[in-house]
Amino acid sequence: MLLSLVAVTDLLAVAAGLNLRGLITDGLANDFETYDESAATMADHLYGSAGVLQGVMMLATGIVFIVWFRRVRLNAEVFDPSMQPMAPGWAVGSWFVPVANLVLPRRIAGGIWTASAQTSTDGSRRTVPATLMNLWWGGWVCTLLFSWITTRLSWRAEEVEEIVDATDLTMASDAFDVVAAVLAILFVRRLTRMQGERAALGLYPLGTRS
Repeated sequence: MLLSLVAVTDLLAVAAGLNLRGLITDGLANDFETYDESAATMADHLYGSAGVLQGVMMLATGIVFIVWFRRVRLNAEVFDPSMQPMAPGWAVGSWFVPVANLVLPRRIAGGIWTASAQTSTDGSRRTVPATLMNLWWGGWVCTLLFSWITTRLSWRAEEVEEIVDATDLTMASDAFDVVAAVLAILFVRRLTRMQGERAALGLYPLGTRS
């Protein structure tokens, strides 16, 4: 639900950005002769409020997602500890290591995914393509980098044309974040379902493996 709300706030931010951009470009078209300053101020406030709402939702969702990620990692430790490349604590810590957080969580997710795919009672594993997991991670990294770039461009924008360009890029970043949120929803649902299927078998597969 939180990931869905993230997507909704992104769409609201895109709408607010379009509104602000429209007012600015209309003003540019006639050299701001009919520029409505009060409407522009309101549009700017709405745009800023949408950004704050995005930040709040991202923070809340990030906290809950990391809690979920730690839980599925602990489940994977029960399913098959040999497939886990890092200690359970890294399911939380890996997200806060600069630069390395672009790689480490995906590595941990791979171990979780593999352990959760083991569903045969003879200890063998079924093949579950990692395409969805890779799309989720690729979407997350791309939106993170995209957001970092657009934020810095927005800070540097001073001329009207620069502000319009920065707004365009920010809206594109928000739209891409909607895609990333949808991929995250699909990943969470798929992995949760896989773990439910694996947990239903108990520890028997581990006990039968030589």
